[in-house]
Amino acid sequence: MPIDPYIALLLGTVGLAALLPARGAAADVASGASTAAIAFLFFLYGARLSTREAMDGLRHWRLHLTVLACTFLVFPLLGLAARGLVPALLTQPLYQGLLFLTLVPSTIQSSIAFTSIARGNVPAAICAGSFSSLVGIVVTPLLASVLLGNSGGGFSADSLLKIVLQLLVPFLAGQLLRRWIGGFVARHKKVLGLVDRGSILLVVYTAFSEGMAQGIWHQVSVPRLGALLLVEAVLLAVMLALTWYGARALGFGRGDRIAIQFAGSKKSLASGLPMASVLFGAHASLAVLPLMLFHQMQLMVCAVIAKRRAHDPEEPPAAQAQVPRPRVRPDGDSAP
Repeated sequence: MPIDPYIALLLGTVGLAALLPARGAAADVASGASTAAIAFLFFLYGARLSTREAMDGLRHWRLHLTVLACTFLVFPLLGLAARGLVPALLTQPLYQGLLFLTLVPSTIQSSIAFTSIARGNVPAAICAGSFSSLVGIVVTPLLASVLLGNSGGGFSADSLLKIVLQLLVPFLAGQLLRRWIGGFVARHKKVLGLVDRGSILLVVYTAFSEGMAQGIWHQVSVPRLGALLLVEAVLLAVMLALTWYGARALGFGRGDRIAIQFAGSKKSLASGLPMASVLFGAHASLAVLPLMLFHQMQLMVCAVIAKRRAHDPEEPPAAQAQVPRPRVRPDGDSAP
């Protein structure tokens, strides 16, 4: 399958940072612009999330709790178990990036797209992704502070202040102003989507420019990258199997199992990159590398699974889950 065009842009940005890293005054400007871009990203996240629709989705609480448990409990436990692969397969910095990957919230758009292709419960996928992103704004930094310790910046008053000012305050501001700007954001979704992606490219450029100053590429060899890809492939396979067969064991119908599998097995690049920049600072370049690789892998694998699921026979009504679906419009997406 062809590589995701956005991943190609991200890799191109990494190459640009390797060839022409920001230094001196330019690095200060890039760092300030990156900080502003992160705040703007989370402001848009807040402006897009419909509180009313999210509350409507609470009626499907069993499904959402299942996705949240996969995202913020099962994934981190697997990440902690991977500690045994250091130093045989992974270096300590790569492991820290892998562990951070397991703490990131679920993605929204690709979960919705794949759920739709597979003829699953699309409204549930919308709500599950939205809840995961909302919870992740608080839970991901806290988990990173506890599990990564000093390698992730530590849980200090300074790091807490950065999280609040750069992530939580802009998000809450977007929520408060949604009543007045929600329509504008919805009408200009495509343009603002380009702004989102451009902001993330700036974050990546700044992080890898700082990494170049620290000699990042001297810390990662081709065999280590190959080992990282292998570990991530196993991680993705385990989560895809657990979400599918675990949801079946819990009594969910086919449509809900599809939503749980795609929302519970993936990680958000859009949320993870800005968070890593805030949490890791100058060490963010290696921290985001596993997430970038995992993102491309999950898109390729889930695209194949979604197309295969689309040809599954429909289950009889009696086999469907007894939990009502939330009445959520597909235009209620809350994050890029």
